[in-house]
Amino acid sequence: MKMDDRKRFSIQAVSTLLHNANLKGFFTGRIWQGASKGVCVPGLNCYSCPGAVGACPIGSLQSFLGSRPVRIPYYIVGLLVFFGALLGRAVCGFLCPFGFLQELLHRIPFPKKIKGFRGDGVLRRLKYVILALLVVLPLFFALTPFFCKYLCPAGTLAGVLLALADKAVRPLLGGLFAWKAALLVAIAALSLLIWRPFCKYLCPLGAVYGLFNRFALFRGELDADKCVRCGKCASACRMGVEPTAHVNSAECIRCGDCARACPTGAIRMGFPRKK
Repeated sequence: MKMDDRKRFSIQAVSTLLHNANLKGFFTGRIWQGASKGVCVPGLNCYSCPGAVGACPIGSLQSFLGSRPVRIPYYIVGLLVFFGALLGRAVCGFLCPFGFLQELLHRIPFPKKIKGFRGDGVLRRLKYVILALLVVLPLFFALTPFFCKYLCPAGTLAGVLLALADKAVRPLLGGLFAWKAALLVAIAALSLLIWRPFCKYLCPLGAVYGLFNRFALFRGELDADKCVRCGKCASACRMGVEPTAHVNSAECIRCGDCARACPTGAIRMGFPRKK
């Protein structure tokens, strides 16, 4: 790892720890009930995780949307807009615990890593479908928080951790949990082969933040005068972005790989510099 990559890794580790600062909960199986649980964290981290000290924005949004009468979740939407306008998908690259877990899994040696494949571009759109159908749609048609109940791997991981710490939880796990556990295992296995597959194809939170990438304060900058079109930035990008064409693509998580690979310093990631 280069120095900048080590720095990002450290930020990810600290963020994951802060998201899950109730370390005692991992041993007792008791969910933190403090006042901080009323505050949404920026990344995907289940409210029910025994270590969680905050609330997941997607879970909180679904909780509001599933209430009757429906209440407009101004606070949650406001936080998503704030994080999105400030950082865009840099939240994914620096602050999301589940994104960090996928990166750790991808570091495990494997005979062949997959960077791209036919149909990759189509699958990228799936996260927007999930956002629309499994997160937003319950506002109009159902009480069930579809994403949290049927898909969210962070919630499944939270259930596994609870079951490991508290034997009383284990008999409560049924067929639905078995489906979600199989999905979690599949995502974990794919993470060995593909860099952050859940982020690329399934995450509705990443879809929300991606909508802000073109406008976020933390952004990519390309100096066209310095660019020599060597293609090294695109080769380095593990999210499959072509930085010289779309430096602020909705798929970019601001990891900085492209900037480190650029031989002329034409690409920069960060907040705007004072002139």
